[in-house]
Parts: sequence; structure tokens; C-alpha cells
Amino acid sequence: MTAELRPYPQCKESGVPWLGRVPVHWDCLPHRAVFEEIKDQGHVNEPLLSVTISKGVIRQADLLANSSKKDSSNLDKSKYKLVEPGDIAYNKMRAWQGAVGVSRHRGIVSPAYIVVRLRRADNPDYFHFLFRTPGFAKEAERWSYGITSDMWSLRPEHFKLIYSCVPPPSEQDAIVGFLRGFDARVRRFIQNRRRLIELLQEQKQAIINRAVTRGLNPDVSLKPSGIDWLGDVPELWQKTKLKFVARVQTGITLGKNYGNQRLEIRPYLRVANVQDGYLALDDIAEIAIPQSEIVGNELQPGDVLMTEGGDIDKLGRGYIWNGEIPGCLHQNHIFAVRTNRRQLLPQYLSMLMTSQHGRNYFWKTAKKTTNLASTNATTLGAFLIFIPDLQEQESILRYVEKESRNLQDAIYRCEREIDLVREYRKRLVADVVTGKVDVRHISVEDISEGETFEEFMESDEIEEPSDIEEAHNADN
Repeated sequence: MTAELRPYPQCKESGVPWLGRVPVHWDCLPHRAVFEEIKDQGHVNEPLLSVTISKGVIRQADLLANSSKKDSSNLDKSKYKLVEPGDIAYNKMRAWQGAVGVSRHRGIVSPAYIVVRLRRADNPDYFHFLFRTPGFAKEAERWSYGITSDMWSLRPEHFKLIYSCVPPPSEQDAIVGFLRGFDARVRRFIQNRRRLIELLQEQKQAIINRAVTRGLNPDVSLKPSGIDWLGDVPELWQKTKLKFVARVQTGITLGKNYGNQRLEIRPYLRVANVQDGYLALDDIAEIAIPQSEIVGNELQPGDVLMTEGGDIDKLGRGYIWNGEIPGCLHQNHIFAVRTNRRQLLPQYLSMLMTSQHGRNYFWKTAKKTTNLASTNATTLGAFLIFIPDLQEQESILRYVEKESRNLQDAIYRCEREIDLVREYRKRLVADVVTGKVDVRHISVEDISEGETFEEFMESDEIEEPSDIEEAHNADN
């Protein structure tokens, strides 16, 4: 399909820097000519909606369904604004980050959101795609005001002054149809790669499970572990609880009042920084803290990081800190497990935590809610483990690394392909909606068979941590 893409035959300078050249028959209009602001209040019984960075406008109940957080909206919703299907809403504090989109639902949003409606017979889905491009995000940032980035606000009077390109309505429909069809293919590709990753992960997990519960010698003498799901383990392996061979560091509790103590600025890890199998260190927060609090909360190379709560299938998965950020601290919702390396290697502990034995333990002992689970330092310290001597731990680590290398390489390639196709999608959407690519001659399916447009708009995306936070902060 993309092999048929070509530029428009005639273009003109738009006079708008973020748009550049556009097709000669397209208009470039200020938003005041295209949209009217809607302030319809008093609909207190309508469902709550939220505007997210990853998905645009969705039901707040759907956003919070897989989160441990609860609805913290104001009890008095008389000032909340009504949103009708086809309206466009944006979070004025997060528009520059992409928190904007068309609504598929009737509902209400916080007064912190801005709601606009098309004045003419334009296609709102075209503007959904346009407003979620990196180019528009930069333009929204340019028009946003505030002392710091956390306080930047795109006020409605400034939104009205932004210029956007406006193709003829029939061409808007063609663009939306093309992008729906293209997105459906992208989603199918990503779903297939995710299924392949799951299969590869299962094979890797089987290698780990066997190695950390039976060792490498098939003829080793065994003894009962006393744990139903674990069965027999090598006879010479030491039975102990994690707290006897490691220290669980619980981290900093935010929001403390330190009075007149001298404070030092330090970076610290939040839950969003500790992902499944990797650390996301592009956005690191800082905290002002006294020296007395730094002692005992600073991360050290070799610490095994584990989040206090999260998805049930990911609870207990540890990632090793290698000193990526000197002097870094961690929030109290992240545990840093520091092993006694004369008894237990941190890499071996990480494998134990991700093994089936670890998963079963954290599943059984976790405090569970819908799709989520949490643990605590006491439960983590009580984790019953069987560990070989250091030499055998090292042998097992080398074996697992060798046997799973090809699997891990294949997983990396799949993840890289997903990243590349998403990046290509982002660039193509921006080129199509700003008139750099002509798709009028391409006939493609609008959406995949059996899929509603609502499902299309909300599928194959993952909520950013800021989406969850934004749902709770919008009323402030």
C-alpha cells in the first residue's frame, strides 16, 4: 500500500511554519474559524471522560480499570463540561505533550479541559490525527504559557489563534479512511510480533525455571522442598529466606517536611522508571533531601530493583541497577534488594524472582485487586529460596545466558521491529494529514473486519504513567 504513496502535484507555501508547504487547494485557517468552544455544564450524571497522551479521549473508568488508583474527581461536578461524540477535547496543561483527541463518547470532563466543536461539516477524526502529530504538539507548546513546563497551559484564547491546514471535507474523509486502514495493518503486525515475543519468553522462562530449581547436573541427589509447586530440589542447596542473605531497602517517602535542615538535590527513581525487563531513564525526577535521609536510600551497583505493585504477571520481576546515575535514590514504591554476595549473586536472585517459583510465591502472597497486585518488604524478605554455592550460581548464570542468547536476540529484533513500525506510522500520519503525501487515489479498507471504530481508536496502545496521574490531577 505505501509503495503507491506520492506527493501532491501542486503545493503552496502555507505561511505557517509548523505546516510548511501544503496542497494548493487546501485552506489554512485559524482555529477560531474552524472551532467553537463548548462550555455546557450541569450534566452531573454523565460518565467521566479523560484525555490521555496515549489514546486521546477515553472513559475514565477504562483508564482506571487496570490501575490501583481510584476516582478522585470532585464530588461537585456541576462545573464539569459536557462532551458529545465528535467533539475535540484537550488537557490545557498537557496539550503540548499530546493530550488531545476526538471523543467517541458522551460524557463530562474536568473544568481543566477545553472542549471545542467544529463549526462546519468537517471530519473530526481528521483533526484527531492532525492534533496528535509531533508538529502540532510543538505548536501547542509554543502557544502554552507558564513559569515551568509542569505549569504550561494552552488557554482557549490562544488555541483559537493557532492555524491548521483544512482539506476539503471529502478529502478529509479519504485521509481518515486511509489512516484507519493503515493503522489496522500496523496493529495486526504488532499483535503478531507480540504473540511471537510471548512464545520466545516462554521458551526462555523454561530454561530459567529448570536451571534454578534443579541445577545443571541431571544425576544430582534431590530432597523435598516442602513447597507444593516447587517439588524436589538438589540436596546440597541451602534453604533460606531472602531476608537472611539480602537487605531490602525500602526507599524515600515523598512529601516529608524537613524543617530547617540543609537539603541536597538528588535524582531518584519512580515506579515509571522501572519497567518489565529494562529501566526507562529518559525522565528522571529530582528531590531536595537532607543528608540523613540519603544514607540508607542511595542505590548501589548490583541492587535488584522491584516495584511494590503493578500487573499481576509482572510482580516480582527484578531489574539490576548498574549505577547508571551516580548518587541516585529511589521512591518507597520501589524496593532495592542488596544481596550478601558471599552467599547470593544479584543476577541469580533476579532469575529466582522471575522464575516460576518466584511468580507463584508473589502470586500467592500478594494483595490483589482487578489485574493488579502489590507486596511489601516483609513479604519480600520472607521469600523462601534454595541456593547453590557461588561457583554453581555462576555456572547456572553462564548456562542460562548461553542457552537463551538466541531467544533474547529474537525478542530484541521483534521489539525493535515494533518500535520501527510505530515510528514509521507516526511519520506517515504527519505527512498525510499535513499534505506531504497524497492518498486520494488509494482504496483501502477503513477498519479491520468486525472491529468498531471505537475499538479501532482504543486498541494497541499502552497508557503512559502520566495518563494515570493526569486523570487524578486534572481537577487541581
